[in-house]
Amino acid sequence: MNKSTFLSYSLALLMATPVVFAADKGDAAKGKEVFEQCGVCHNADSTEKKMGPGLKGLFSRDKMNNGKKPTEANVRAKVDEGGNGMPAYKEILSDEDKDNVIAYLKTL
Repeated sequence: MNKSTFLSYSLALLMATPVVFAADKGDAAKGKEVFEQCGVCHNADSTEKKMGPGLKGLFSRDKMNNGKKPTEANVRAKVDEGGNGMPAYKEILSDEDKDNVIAYLKTL
């Protein structure tokens, strides 16, 4: 392998590294603790509705109740904005708490 090929591969690896780490942000165990306040309205262990929809398997669904695909960005937007009886948590939860809750929701 020549020097320029090696440098190209190295640069590509370095550029891809933040994307890999960004996908793993959040601590599911901490998110489970934060989710306790959400559990008043949402089931974590089923899809049955309490006051709000059950969230088991959320990230494997085709769409959320608002019709949007359950991506990290769309789930975060729903948490931030609330709606349909759900309060907005934009100013209540820190970004770290939201990362942790999303990591937890991915385990359901």
